[in-house]
Amino acid sequence: MTWELAKDIILDALKDSALIFAFVFLVHLILALFEERLAGVLTKNRKTATLFGSLFGLIPQCGTSVLGADLYLKKYITIGALSAIFLSCSDEAFIVMFTRMNEKTIMILPLIGLKFTIGFVTGIIFDFLYYRKKDKGLEEYHEDHLCHQHHEENTKLHKYLIHPLIHSLQILAYVLVINLALGFIIGFVGEANFEAFLLTNKYLAPLFSGIIGLIPNCASSLLITELFMKNSLSFGALLTGLLVNSGLGLMMILKSKKDYKNILILLGVCFAVAILSGYITCLIIGF
Repeated sequence: MTWELAKDIILDALKDSALIFAFVFLVHLILALFEERLAGVLTKNRKTATLFGSLFGLIPQCGTSVLGADLYLKKYITIGALSAIFLSCSDEAFIVMFTRMNEKTIMILPLIGLKFTIGFVTGIIFDFLYYRKKDKGLEEYHEDHLCHQHHEENTKLHKYLIHPLIHSLQILAYVLVINLALGFIIGFVGEANFEAFLLTNKYLAPLFSGIIGLIPNCASSLLITELFMKNSLSFGALLTGLLVNSGLGLMMILKSKKDYKNILILLGVCFAVAILSGYITCLIIGF
């Protein structure tokens, strides 16, 4: 690995982490101002929370899955809404498709539609099965959320500025470390090697694209999108990789050491949905 490549990886990691910090900090400021009102809206109806998750995940920003994970840990949203965010988010994939502007760019429209629909439907089903099994209504979920809040926030300065800033800085530190580590791993393997492997195994491309999508780094979604725009990857394989690409959101939850069982189930469901959706799409429009 050359120094130039290492420098690019470090700069990309710093840029991506800074963007996530800015995005997360801004949203946490908004949350601090409208905390109870937002909690009431999201916990009033499961479909509302899941619809919010599907729409929110479509924002072409690598911080959406991180913030979605944070909202779930704070009990603002249900696990179904979290699955909707994870399935609909794509980091900056949409931006890449717009900036490249070739004959593949038009595919962004069905991609957005499919990711939104798959995320919303999966989230609704997930919540229905989860809450029926747990026999737990959203009113109780809302009470859990209220109990979770930090009552030591005695001043407006702490509540509306200091706490969001500290929390966002903690996320920044974690995200930066992960981005650097995975950036060097992907840089060491090389995009050309990924491309050659996928081209020679087109029937397995959706599966391997899904595995690449599991890499908790913005680079994985960018790699998958670049390969699609260069005709090295089918639309079905692109859909698989971007559906399962939950970025650093999954790592944020695992780091918290909370709800391991449900999150692993969520990961399995998202991966299965992504693989199934990708292969069905390939069977319809080709590998």
